[in-house]
Amino acid sequence: MFQTIKNAIKTPDVRKKLLYTMLLIVIFRLGCYITVPGVNSLALAEALGAGNGLTGLIDLISGGAFSRFSLFAMSISPYITASIVIQLLAMVIPALERLAKEEGEAGRDKLNKYTKMLTVVLALIESLGIYLSYRSAGIFVDGSFMTGALVVISLVAGTSLLMWLGDQITNKGIGNGISVIIFVGILSGLPSGIITVWNLVFTQVGFSTTGLITALGIIIGAIILVAAVVFVQQAERRVPVQYAKKVVGRKMYGGQNTHIPLKLAMAGVMPIIFASSFLTFPAMIISMFNTNIAAETGFWATIYKFSIATSSSAVPVGYSIVNAIVYLVLIVAFTFFYTFATFNPAEVSNIIKKNGGFIPGIRAGKPTTEYLTSIISKITWFGGVYLAIIAILPMLLRFTSIDITFGGTSILIVVGVALEMVQQLESQMVMRHYKGFLE
Repeated sequence: MFQTIKNAIKTPDVRKKLLYTMLLIVIFRLGCYITVPGVNSLALAEALGAGNGLTGLIDLISGGAFSRFSLFAMSISPYITASIVIQLLAMVIPALERLAKEEGEAGRDKLNKYTKMLTVVLALIESLGIYLSYRSAGIFVDGSFMTGALVVISLVAGTSLLMWLGDQITNKGIGNGISVIIFVGILSGLPSGIITVWNLVFTQVGFSTTGLITALGIIIGAIILVAAVVFVQQAERRVPVQYAKKVVGRKMYGGQNTHIPLKLAMAGVMPIIFASSFLTFPAMIISMFNTNIAAETGFWATIYKFSIATSSSAVPVGYSIVNAIVYLVLIVAFTFFYTFATFNPAEVSNIIKKNGGFIPGIRAGKPTTEYLTSIISKITWFGGVYLAIIAILPMLLRFTSIDITFGGTSILIVVGVALEMVQQLESQMVMRHYKGFLE
């Protein structure tokens, strides 16, 4: 990996792309420190200092921008939601399905346009909800219409700018722009995690042996977790496929052996994001109508506390246990949903059959579909349990005095994006070597 980065820096074209990506990353981080106009900074620090746990995931992805109520407070979360909605609609609306599968690059461009339009709509709704939720907390200079409009427009503009930065990184830089923005936002929380571990060892009263053992345990656990994530992300189940020979004119085609690579964690981190959004959605709606719901009792207060139990240490243990069980079940369920939504065994089986291929020992057609479905089901069970274990690790730390936001989900996202960027760098180097050879 380090040799790939070193070679990339030495290559002028790739180096320009890296520098361009770094420039846009700097712009993103600067925007995280520009507070939205009309916000009272002192009241903001007091309101968010109590922390209701509801916005933990947004603040994590945005690199702390939400806790500062900056222009990028909503980060790229409306775009992620819009992408998920468009993907789901493409499964049930024939017109969108044709755009995704039959109309090639032009169809994908139209879907991308629809996604951006939906992102602006969702950003407008979310920014309005944020303003209404925090208006009674007194973090704005006043409650006038002009102040509200200024806050909402600023938040929507910030998300739109992030979309543009993501597109620029994808088209002119290195890596997937949206993934890079999330990657940088999460990594920005790493220094605070290092400081937390350091304070475990060197407390106010001096050196702590117990703290040293705890810190070593955290570091070793993080290394093991990163190694496990890399192993699972790179692992794949290869299904062999053989293509029969056929003669066309005087030439013979086919006859080669290949395979279908099936990733063990095919769904990636999406099931965790789905499950988190599904659980926190009720709390987000309730808090828009009652900002003091956390201090109250009753049915809606119970729903609210249950909804934020995975991201708040102030919620009773009973809520956390029930919420954790529901959370893990949802992760496994969404893993199955997302995997079979992105990989259709029947469609793959038909493609193999049309091209004169077959899986050794398996008849073409329905038996191939059943065979692929069986393999995908077993892999998905493994992937769902794997994601559930990754997601539950930060929840276990909540029962201790250690407060580290850089948990299993963060490592999963960071490692996945880092591997993707290294692979793209390698492909860029290979393309340049081939180009130089041909010239």
